[in-house]
Amino acid sequence: MWSWFGGGSAQARKDSPKNAILNLRSQLDMLQKREKHLQNQIEEQLNVARKNATTNKNVAKAALRRKKANEHTLEQTMAQITTLDTQISSIESANINHETLLAMQQAGKAMKQIHGKLTPEKVDETMDELREQNALSEEIVNAITTNPIGEVIDDEDLEAELDEIQQEKLDEDILKTGSVPVADIVHRMPSVANQEPVSNRGQANQEDDEEAELRKLQAEMAM
Repeated sequence: MWSWFGGGSAQARKDSPKNAILNLRSQLDMLQKREKHLQNQIEEQLNVARKNATTNKNVAKAALRRKKANEHTLEQTMAQITTLDTQISSIESANINHETLLAMQQAGKAMKQIHGKLTPEKVDETMDELREQNALSEEIVNAITTNPIGEVIDDEDLEAELDEIQQEKLDEDILKTGSVPVADIVHRMPSVANQEPVSNRGQANQEDDEEAELRKLQAEMAM
């Protein structure tokens, strides 16, 4: 009992309830055997009293006295058995409660160790930091994808350079063949949207005819 209340090793304290239960069960087994023996003695003395009830009253009375004594002892033994049963149940229940409490204490220590210095305020702070970092990551990604590396090239510059290349090719074709390829003419013709109105084209053609006629007259006069 001394080790159970704080003395001795932890293992001794742990084994103390088990040892107590084992001792009680051993005592209970002995009392149950005694109970059976007393019941047999009572039955035997009762048979002796019945056998000598009419022939030898002294023997019959002596048998009844022994029977009464055994019955008294049996009552005490049965009371002891009941007490031991109750004691065993109490110790088992107390031991279960004790082990349950120890398990709960260990669980509490484990949770405390897991949480450490963690508090709801620190959790909120950490979540805020994560949100800030996520927002920063989004801004960085947007900056990378919407701002390509290098100087931004103007489409008008590209169109002008393309026109120069086309003109150079056209000039090369004229020098080689002496004529302009139809494909290049078609390719370089202005679109309908860029063409002048029909009335303007008629006026331009008329002016060209007048110029041509004037040059013809001048040539004739020169002759």
